[in-house]
Amino acid sequence: MTTPADLSDVRDPELPGRLLTLERDALVPLLRSRPDADFALPVAACPGWTVRDVVAHCSSALVRVVESRFEKGVFSPECNDRDIAERADWSHARILDELERGMTEAGPAIARAGGVLDAVALGEWVHAGDLRVTFGEPGAYAGRGLPEALALLGAVTRARGHVPLHADVDDLDEPLKLGGASGERTPGRYIGDGSTLVRLYAGRPLDGAAGYELAGVEAAELNIFGD
Repeated sequence: MTTPADLSDVRDPELPGRLLTLERDALVPLLRSRPDADFALPVAACPGWTVRDVVAHCSSALVRVVESRFEKGVFSPECNDRDIAERADWSHARILDELERGMTEAGPAIARAGGVLDAVALGEWVHAGDLRVTFGEPGAYAGRGLPEALALLGAVTRARGHVPLHADVDDLDEPLKLGGASGERTPGRYIGDGSTLVRLYAGRPLDGAAGYELAGVEAAELNIFGD
């Protein structure tokens, strides 16, 4: 069992960058090893997008952060589609180079932003899991970065005042507090593994997920990336 870098209410500005670095070292080599045909595979978690589309979305979002390009409507579905379309004639290798650059350089920019961009790093990590599911890789929403991802999930949900939840996570030594402060609403309770908790908050299918217990809150209330 492990302990996230930060289970407290105090933001750790370096946490998003650490998560991106861990994921870069795992994801980029995996993607570079895949045959070209795999980049045309549909990604079930992102209807209408292929592996290439998801990678292009991830790389463009991170480079926007690195270059501080935040025009009106940034990260909206329309913006995401434009970013993907702009890379339509790029080679897979060029998109992967951009992804690697973004995962390497975005951490300091996210740290300086004071928390408003923390969810970008979390979303990148979730998308990495989406790609692993597509490839049939084990541990899609787990791996070395899971403790950091759970800590960041806690920080993001607390900053947003999301529905409160106390999670006893198999992968952690200490309970994880997510969402708003107690008193506004009685916190829900989760018991289970970290990968399943991530899937619940990311609105991902639970097919093949380990058993878990959820009380005092509906699963649909936990989704932080939904409408």
